Amino acid sequence: MSPRIRFRQFLGEWIRRARRYFNEVATVGPSDPYAKKFHYFGDRAALMAPQGVVYNERYLSIGDETLIGPNVCLTAGISGDQEMLLCPTVAIGRKCIIGRGSHIIGHWSIELGDEIQTGPYVYITDQNHSYDDPNAPVGWQTPQEAAVRIGSGSWLGANVVILPGTVLGRNTVVAAGAVVRGTFPDHVVLGGVPAKVLRHYDPATGWQPGSAPA
Repeated sequence: MSPRIRFRQFLGEWIRRARRYFNEVATVGPSDPYAKKFHYFGDRAALMAPQGVVYNERYLSIGDETLIGPNVCLTAGISGDQEMLLCPTVAIGRKCIIGRGSHIIGHWSIELGDEIQTGPYVYITDQNHSYDDPNAPVGWQTPQEAAVRIGSGSWLGANVVILPGTVLGRNTVVAAGAVVRGTFPDHVVLGGVPAKVLRHYDPATGWQPGSAPA
């Protein structure tokens, strides 16, 4: 093996070790001064490094024992000094796990219950562009907001999109890649674009295909 290859291997291992060390040091816990900026930063919670875009922390609440994965974007409003109408604007419950690269973008109200887990790259927002005026660019039209609530015990697969106004019941499963809008009951499996109920739980007969009878 040539000296050049040996040096490359040594340097690569050193860089990987340094990255792991710096990410460990940069992870935010409840005792760190930065955690005091949040509306609430729970006991044994962690904001893992490298962090994504995080601002307006005083409107963000992270529950006890919740783990926010690397590169997660967690924001309230459109700037760090914006005054919000509700506090907290984004509230994440206890013992949640938010997958790497996910985005939780609050403008009005986003509430995640306890023990929710998400896969990577999940997008949750309570605001969307409107397109009422066909003659105006969509990006310049007044956005529309509607509160989002996700029930405790739910699991959101990779690349799920939760749109404004969505309300999910407890222990809901959302299949990877689904785009969700609407109100759904407890104990259902959602999937598709737009998402619909694929399975529901009946206490008498167990899991059944499709929506529960009205």
